[in-house]
Amino acid sequence: MFKMGANIIDRAKSKIAFRVFAYNKRKVSVVIKTGEQQKVFPMAEEKPHIYSTVIEGLGLNLLYKFRIDDEGEFPDPYSNFQPFGVHGFSQLIDHEEYQWQDGNWKGENPEELMIMEIHVGTFTKVGTFQAVVERLDYLLELGVNTIELMPVVQTPGRWNWGYDGANLFSVYHNYGTPDDLKYLVDRCHQKQIAVILDVVYNHFGPEGNYLPVYGPYFTFKHKTPWGPAVNFDDRYSEYTRNMVLDNVRYWLEVFRFDGLRLDAVHAIKDNSPLHILQEISTTAKDVAARQNRKKFVIAESDENDVRLINPPEKGGYGIDAQWLDDFHHCIHTVLTGENRGYYIDYGRITDLQKVYKNYLYTGQYSMYWKKERGTDGSQNPGKQFVVALQNHDQVGNRAHGDRISTLVDFPYLKAAAGMVLFSAYIPLIFMGEEYGEKNPFLFFTDYQDPKLKKAVSKGRREEFKAFGWENIPDPQDMQCFYRSKLTPQHEWSEQNHQLFNFYRDVIRLRFTHPVLKKLDKKNLKVRVDTIKRLVEISRWNHRIKLTGLFNLGDEEIAITDYPGKQIFNSAWKIYGGEEEGESQRLQKGQMVIFETSRTTS
Repeated sequence: MFKMGANIIDRAKSKIAFRVFAYNKRKVSVVIKTGEQQKVFPMAEEKPHIYSTVIEGLGLNLLYKFRIDDEGEFPDPYSNFQPFGVHGFSQLIDHEEYQWQDGNWKGENPEELMIMEIHVGTFTKVGTFQAVVERLDYLLELGVNTIELMPVVQTPGRWNWGYDGANLFSVYHNYGTPDDLKYLVDRCHQKQIAVILDVVYNHFGPEGNYLPVYGPYFTFKHKTPWGPAVNFDDRYSEYTRNMVLDNVRYWLEVFRFDGLRLDAVHAIKDNSPLHILQEISTTAKDVAARQNRKKFVIAESDENDVRLINPPEKGGYGIDAQWLDDFHHCIHTVLTGENRGYYIDYGRITDLQKVYKNYLYTGQYSMYWKKERGTDGSQNPGKQFVVALQNHDQVGNRAHGDRISTLVDFPYLKAAAGMVLFSAYIPLIFMGEEYGEKNPFLFFTDYQDPKLKKAVSKGRREEFKAFGWENIPDPQDMQCFYRSKLTPQHEWSEQNHQLFNFYRDVIRLRFTHPVLKKLDKKNLKVRVDTIKRLVEISRWNHRIKLTGLFNLGDEEIAITDYPGKQIFNSAWKIYGGEEEGESQRLQKGQMVIFETSRTTS
């Protein structure tokens, strides 16, 4: 039986098999575009709702669509490339042509990840896969060993965050070709860098989504913020489930990604006996076993539910890790004082004592959600949680795309970053954070449909009413995209270089120090002085203990009574401070790390 989509079965004879799910259709054909001409080949119904045919002798660089009844011609739901955009012809891709050079790569252990989240289009001036390759040595200098690409599937127009993908298998043509993406992954592996891909299985973009033409890929059985839910548990849901699992294998096998980040899994609705998330996890583990490489799946969810990351024998889905948004919200609100929208549930400095070991909301009532929220994650290891000071959501989903560097003074940037990197969780930094980028990361779209353009602009304004933000930028304004590009390194200020030095050295300390390199939540204690706004985080491994002091207040604090040796100080001159040796007092926003021999816990 042929696989879905267009697949080469004999290169020498240019023999191509086409196969598509077309529910309750009377007539299905494949249309091949050759120059200005089109050839139509009828497809046979091999079994109910599945149509297929084999075409020979037309070459391997075919452009094609499927013609369905009298409804029209549409791109392949399994298209690997849309060189002319979401509405154009699909292109056959020969994945065997690329010659991989990463044979010695075995992957990274989840507990050893240092992740940078990257949007390909704004990471560099050029905004392509190749341009990311040219910056890999920069990432190595910083200490990043893993990059997480925001979605790279085909979206409408010239730019997009990627979450409006119209096809799960296509590679965004403005970033490059499928082989360009393989080259990026290949070069990363050769340089000992893992690559995670952000994938979206909870919805499809509103423009160019032709799945409803083909069949019941969506269901009104559930509601989501985007309308009808992706059909994982209604009639004929097996075709949707198979497509998603094929997609998991596609990215992990064909493109050799080391992991997948699943977007907003709380919006994946599935009441099946076997949840699709568990099947995704199992599929990824199967690929890892076959390739003899480490692969992992990370979920994003706002529900604080350990079921995602618990093993199946404990009633869970077996996903390797999840984003821990509570951690971000606690630090952000303590630093900025913001208390609108979902930040209404945060802002207490004492919450830091809990969030270093657990979710903050473990069943308590949420004022924002108007219900009890969360489960107890205290027994789950640190390697199952990804934490960040910034990420695309927490920056880009602000009305003006404000980065933390524009909200707090320079010393607090170092303290906040230090608090993330001192944790016993997997750290993630958002591109540009490491040097204090001040350009915003705005929400930008380039829809072509006039009605959709207006709807998106209006919806953006409605979204931020709870936060009280005004003068909301129009996502369709091209300046939202261009303003979001990172500042080239040759244009950095002295302070940018100083903050980069700080990140680089804290990351190096995290990887080399026996206390920090082990993600052990149990050997960790947080104390908070609410008057001085002093946060003290202690971590230990056998007889070695590190104590990090973080002054989040506005006053100096004497630290003469702390024993041990100061091994790190954010106020050293190399990091933009005025000190050279040990501090006797903590300035506002200052971070100091002590090392001692531990005698008691």
